[in-house]
Amino acid sequence: MPQSNHPRLETASRSLIEARQLARLQLGLTRILPRNSFYERKLLANGQPLSLTRLRDLSRLPFTTKQELLADQERHPLYGENMTYALSEYVRYHQTSGTTGRPLRVLDTVESWKWWADCWKTVYQAAGVTRDDVIFIAFGFGPFIGFWAAYEGAKNLGALVVPGGGMDSLQRLRMMQDVQATVLVCTPSYALRLAEIARQEGLDLQKLKVRITIHAGEPGASIPATRRRIEEAWGAKAYDHAGMSEMGAYGFTCEQQHGLHVNEGEFIAEILDPRSGQPVPVGEVGELVLTNLGRWGNPALRYRTGDLVRNGGYSCPCGRAFLLLPGGILGRIDDMLIVRGVNIYPSAIAEILHRFPEVAEYRIIITNNGSLDEIALQVECPSSLVSEIHEALRAAFGLRIPVEAVAEGSLPRFELKAKRVEDRRRRML
Repeated sequence: MPQSNHPRLETASRSLIEARQLARLQLGLTRILPRNSFYERKLLANGQPLSLTRLRDLSRLPFTTKQELLADQERHPLYGENMTYALSEYVRYHQTSGTTGRPLRVLDTVESWKWWADCWKTVYQAAGVTRDDVIFIAFGFGPFIGFWAAYEGAKNLGALVVPGGGMDSLQRLRMMQDVQATVLVCTPSYALRLAEIARQEGLDLQKLKVRITIHAGEPGASIPATRRRIEEAWGAKAYDHAGMSEMGAYGFTCEQQHGLHVNEGEFIAEILDPRSGQPVPVGEVGELVLTNLGRWGNPALRYRTGDLVRNGGYSCPCGRAFLLLPGGILGRIDDMLIVRGVNIYPSAIAEILHRFPEVAEYRIIITNNGSLDEIALQVECPSSLVSEIHEALRAAFGLRIPVEAVAEGSLPRFELKAKRVEDRRRRML
């Protein structure tokens, strides 16, 4: 299926954008029905027509969840029934990271893998990357889909791309220096880890040629304090990106760096109240629900991402009319901590801690006091800073959160998705 994300679509009227989305969706449904047993059963069991006449009719379709897809693969190993074509048509195997449980296997055809790469090309272009750049991807290149599509997207852009697999952090830094990399692609946590290694080894990152960093895998590059720390360490502009193995590379940051734009040329986005399923108004927070429009071999219709985002409407100083998510991914529904009646997201704690240059790394520990959850922090910082951190947390949340200063280098570091929340509640039952 040809791409219909014409460059001018980013600044088009809502009516034109939605007309293009509807046309893509209608055509896609004719491809996956009745060839895709998973969606044929889901849609026809709910009495849905094979085509939609208006984009708002999308709300009549059932949601898709990761739990459903995992259960489908459990019942029909290895890949489940969410396959539109014969297995011989698929050329790429990847899987989710498995950080929240058993990994989900995902397959792509030649067509859908090119679509992934084109979506990443949009990410690069929005960040100002050109074919004259040298892109270094600090990623292990295992079965986790991670930055595989970023590698393909760089090729589509025409830029020189350098894979950073099979190296430790110091080797990656030296390779970036040798090849004169101008763009770094990695998780936000790992960008900070590389900066830490550079300090330890006496390497001046400011003397590298890196001018742009692009980050994904976890909230960070849209958290102002975290982005500022990355930019100060690297002397470069830091951009956020959002994608999912089961969905695609759907979000990018523009030059304004206000958050994420959804690539509405290739995805349909809904922001819904997680309980009622109703759309939330502009300015409010809800769950992001996505439908991809170019991965018909392994589609995802009305996929509940579990990510909480703010509805920023369709206006941005950059001129794009694509949906804006201020602050990027605010957190996951299941990551929210309720401490003495106060809702706290790990990303909000990161925003506070990363304001302090002396903080190297941290860990959030969840315990319980009877039926009530409690949190405490271990922070790599000087002991003299603890009282300031206490005060900043109290001002933000109205709570006194215990903070323990620990030695620098004593907490884990991360190349992929950071795991900074340690749940100790089970040990206390």
